[in-house]
Amino acid sequence: MSSHVIEELPRFFGYYNDIFLLKALLTTFLLSAGGCLIGSVAGFCLAILRRTTSHLLLPLRLLAIVFVEMFRRIPYLVTLLLAFFAFHASGFDLSVFDVGLVSVCLIATAFISEIIRGGLDSVHQNQWDAAATMNLSMPLTLIHVIVPQAWRVILPPVFSFFILFIKDTALASQIGVVELTYSGKVLNDKGFPAVLAFGTILLLYFVLSYPLTRIGAWMEAKLAPARNHRP
Repeated sequence: MSSHVIEELPRFFGYYNDIFLLKALLTTFLLSAGGCLIGSVAGFCLAILRRTTSHLLLPLRLLAIVFVEMFRRIPYLVTLLLAFFAFHASGFDLSVFDVGLVSVCLIATAFISEIIRGGLDSVHQNQWDAAATMNLSMPLTLIHVIVPQAWRVILPPVFSFFILFIKDTALASQIGVVELTYSGKVLNDKGFPAVLAFGTILLLYFVLSYPLTRIGAWMEAKLAPARNHRP
């Protein structure tokens, strides 16, 4: 077995296979980063919506709660397949990558919304009340009072979620998205040993996620004193 793997190494790491693997690595990163970026923006909007008290916005608040609670509990694979068949049935001509990105965004929005809501809730109510006393609008309250204090609590868990979500994007291979896991299957189907194909995929996942993990740990240590400070 080991001798066969060694013999296949030069052919496996040929130019076209290397390009194929790098493109798959980029696809995995884009799915994760795109989902978390869009999910952060949408999740922030949902978190703010859920803090509003206007009776006119009550239906939207209820919809936001239902959305968050539902997609936090549905497995990513189910969401992926639902999105795939829904777009197919509606006649939208989207690529499998776009369908995968939409499903990633739905899950990321639900989870990141809760992270952001927890960060906003970590700011003492007195800060919100003081801003209201000064007649600051909601946008100004967020920009000048709440977000500068809450982002230190929000950023580390969002970054950790991004790193964990890299692994979940492997399920996008189920609808034909050529990401890392799918590329391992393709190379294995071309006759390369499974231990070589998927061992390489394992290393590429590590290469992608480990530097991000170190950045997250540095960020956590950097922000910890600010979060633990007591006036």
